[in-house]
Amino acid sequence: MLPTDLLMHRYSGEEIVPKRLAIAGQTLSIANSLITLFQNAKDGTRGELKQQLQALEGESTDYRIKRGLAHLLTSDTFSHFETISPLDPLTLRQRVFALSAQRAGGLSATQATLQQLADRLSQEMGHDVLPAQIQTGLYADLPDNQILTRFDAPTAEALLHRYNLSQVQGVFYRASHVTLNAHRNDPGEYKLLFRYLKLFRLMTYIEGDADHGFTLTIDGPTSLFKPNTRYGLKLAMLLPALLHVTKWSLTATLQHRDTYSGQVRSGRFNLNSDCGLVTHYPPGKTYDSMVEESFVDRWSKAKTEWQLEREVDLIPIPGSVMIPDFRLVHPDGRTFLLEIVGYWRPEYLQKKFSQVRQSGRDDLILAISERLNLEKAGVKVGDIPANAIWFKDQLMPKPVLAMLEQDQTKTGAASIKATPEL
Repeated sequence: MLPTDLLMHRYSGEEIVPKRLAIAGQTLSIANSLITLFQNAKDGTRGELKQQLQALEGESTDYRIKRGLAHLLTSDTFSHFETISPLDPLTLRQRVFALSAQRAGGLSATQATLQQLADRLSQEMGHDVLPAQIQTGLYADLPDNQILTRFDAPTAEALLHRYNLSQVQGVFYRASHVTLNAHRNDPGEYKLLFRYLKLFRLMTYIEGDADHGFTLTIDGPTSLFKPNTRYGLKLAMLLPALLHVTKWSLTATLQHRDTYSGQVRSGRFNLNSDCGLVTHYPPGKTYDSMVEESFVDRWSKAKTEWQLEREVDLIPIPGSVMIPDFRLVHPDGRTFLLEIVGYWRPEYLQKKFSQVRQSGRDDLILAISERLNLEKAGVKVGDIPANAIWFKDQLMPKPVLAMLEQDQTKTGAASIKATPEL
């Protein structure tokens, strides 16, 4: 993403309009020039690269655009800088200074010190170390002396798309709150979005259901007791994940300090799924774990009329949502939901079983790994609020089918202990 000083926007009334570059003509030429510069700068220092970038900027009025594109290319996504030195630079400096203290100053003494240490390091390390390598490595840990060892060049179009996305992301640095309407979509898209909400630890209240869509109210960084830049960055990082959702719209309320008057100014920003922005986040994984993947493979070989569907139901619970891993459908109309619980962190287990309890569903089956320490997580094994199947390393179809075919008139949660199958 871009730092605040490289963000560009204008106001249209109270509406903020971020800067966007056309994916054509002059901007493509600028992007290509920068990419070529970085490719040619490989194996050089960061300081040398900065000088070349400054020369490319010249005195042109579009220097902020060039600087923003260069900032993105310098990021870890595309560029890898390394500290290259025979030893850790701090250790190397200590050894050089210790030896130099034994001699009087002067050019010849410096060369003698470097040669003496080079001979010692050659013996210690088992390969030749040259005085010039020591001299270069002494301050190799300074940012400007780091070496560009790898550059994964994007296309010019991809770089411009990343720039446009970053400009829009910068809007959320100063949001007081965001209201996001995720309209009716594929449940897998919801799950990816909710996963990123959890990953970035955003304070979110969720309402709605899978049939009509969800409304998410997300607290922004300026809604906190003290504006938090780190939280603002996390909120901005949600946008590329949102672009994987087919149909959505959002409204952000902004608190922005006017550059000239210094007064806090309110603003508004609207965005929807037709915005034309392009995400660089990968799509959601097909399966969350090897247990899920192997279960699907085994189910396809099982002789049963029950059809297995992945992530097609969403269960609304107060302030959140639960998305079971599978839905099981019988030709006679019966349906069950299956959730595989194989993650060990106590916080996750507490939240998962709390969600199950709040859902109030009697058609939910939990497949629980015997390797989990539920008692340590504060979950009582005898008080699991759903039908339960226990498994060791692999979840097999047989115990799931046995649970499905149980007498539906029975009350209370059932439990089945899975036995190994060949």
